[in-house]
Amino acid sequence: MNGLPFLPGNTFRDPTKQNYHITQTLGFRNGHRIPKHPEYGPGSDRLNFNQLNENELALLENYKPSLIYGRAKPEAPDNFVPATVAYDKKVLRFFGYFKQTVYESPSEFFRVRPVTILYYLEDDSMQIFEDPVENSGIPQGKLIRRHKFPKNDQGQTFSWKDLNLGENLSIYGHTFRICNCDEFTTKWLESEGIIVNPPESIPRDPYIESRKKASELKTYKTKSDFDKLRQFVEMDRKVLRFYAVWDDRGNTFGELRPFVIHYYLVDDTIEVREVHKPNDGRDPFPVLIRRQKIPKNRYNVKSTFASIYLELSDEEIKQYLRPHDLGMGQVVNIFGRNFTIYDMDNFTKAFYYQNLGVTDFAPLRDENVLGKPSQPYSKMEIPPYNGYGSLEDSLQNCLHLVPEPPKKDYIKLLENQHKVLRYEALMETTKLEDKGRKFIISYRLSDDSIGVYEPPMRNSGVIGGKFLEFSRVAKPGSTLDTPKFYGPQDFYIGALINIFKHKFRIVGADLFVLRFAEEHADQFPAQTLESLRAHLGDVSGRVDAKDRGTINIKRRPGDFDRIYNEIKNKLKASRITNSEELRQMFLKYDADRTGYISKENIKDLFRKVSLPLDDDIIDNMMREAGSNDSGSINLYNFVKFFE
Repeated sequence: MNGLPFLPGNTFRDPTKQNYHITQTLGFRNGHRIPKHPEYGPGSDRLNFNQLNENELALLENYKPSLIYGRAKPEAPDNFVPATVAYDKKVLRFFGYFKQTVYESPSEFFRVRPVTILYYLEDDSMQIFEDPVENSGIPQGKLIRRHKFPKNDQGQTFSWKDLNLGENLSIYGHTFRICNCDEFTTKWLESEGIIVNPPESIPRDPYIESRKKASELKTYKTKSDFDKLRQFVEMDRKVLRFYAVWDDRGNTFGELRPFVIHYYLVDDTIEVREVHKPNDGRDPFPVLIRRQKIPKNRYNVKSTFASIYLELSDEEIKQYLRPHDLGMGQVVNIFGRNFTIYDMDNFTKAFYYQNLGVTDFAPLRDENVLGKPSQPYSKMEIPPYNGYGSLEDSLQNCLHLVPEPPKKDYIKLLENQHKVLRYEALMETTKLEDKGRKFIISYRLSDDSIGVYEPPMRNSGVIGGKFLEFSRVAKPGSTLDTPKFYGPQDFYIGALINIFKHKFRIVGADLFVLRFAEEHADQFPAQTLESLRAHLGDVSGRVDAKDRGTINIKRRPGDFDRIYNEIKNKLKASRITNSEELRQMFLKYDADRTGYISKENIKDLFRKVSLPLDDDIIDNMMREAGSNDSGSINLYNFVKFFE
């Protein structure tokens, strides 16, 4: 009802109101008639008022306490206390500093000298003490004696109102900076209505700090119990190998790329190598990330580190990848690339089982991670041998667009130059006209080729001569893909040799065959040696030409030049006068790489290539080539002489 505007039609009579009499306001108190303010109006509504009535106003007009109670007695004044007594032994203490410039000193430019400023409240005098600093080299103690400090040229002095934290005081040409104060000073200034500024810290003196560093005890870092030498001895050449893929399919033209991760246990370094496939369209660079320590989080370094021109070191990076961070199915982040490990080799599995207790080594076969297996490329099929040329020569035509000659074993050629094993054989045939035909089968050790020669016989009706050019002969039953050729161990007395569908029975051999077989007994079966010995006898019982005495022959003038020319011509015919081939021959005998070979080495070389072995020829040749006092010849003179 009270919220409605007082307009006609908005007034309503409250039916709950029954009492409409006027409240009594007249009464007695202590025998006196006293009117009261009415508290309730008609209808028992509470009245709100804030003014006095007429009787109260009249009483206030004529109210004078002095007439009733008499005059008030004056208050007794406080006892006078002089400032020297009131502020006796009350001192304001401030802490600050001032800077002193140091001239002509390369080690310091200024010094920070801390001071204590005392303000005596009893007479407004001040005093400044310099705090003692050990080994400062400055006389310390009382800096300015106690007196009233002049504030300006008008004769004013500093008072406690001029002192506050963070203020500078210019006293006798020095600027003192107030930084802090004690608790009593803070409370006293606040009681006088001064707002005390926040405290400051006194800067450190650079010279004192350098002296402290020089005098303080040196601390040493405790040596780690990890023994790097033991790690090197035990873990050298031990490498963990993981097979991983990098999924780059999220980028344009991206794909799954296989990699191999090598973890070197000797120094905890990691190397990432890319697995290339034929015709993958990528440059053949095998190493993606060189061998180095890989941090777990390369970007977890301080923002103040100058990474533009400084390399990260162990001071910035504390955690590197370790073997427990790698494992089957793990995703390893290496410099921003996520590599998923899907397999490892057997040595890595054994290491994880013995050192980390890992037992599950099932390879990852998830197609979402590894992708679908690619279809194998069809390999080039080698066409069948057409019968032209040798097998090796025909194979080179199939492997290269531009035909290349087959590679030869030049060491074998040099070691077995002019070494030929000769056998006597009879043709095995059912034709009467061919029975009893004798042949000489020559086996050339330098290239494993076989040549057949038929000696001419009178009145045989067969023209003798060359029956087969030197060529490699495959054994019967061997295929063109994997041919098996005849070797020296297949020739023995009584052996049946099938040469291009012609069968020959070995019935004899020369003495060189037996010598060669006995010198290389590990290459020949016992059956071959026994058959040769039974046919030719024991070689040890024969007199070797090497064991006979030498015959001194007097050379005529010009014989040496003629012999040297013949030696060079023979070397040229053997195609071993090339500087590179001569160098290889020299290094073969110079096993210790001293740069010299001896006379015995030259003689052994001449023996292999069937050159004269006379001592006077070899001695004169070495003198002509420029041998030293010990009778050895160097590489340069050796090549120069034979070229």
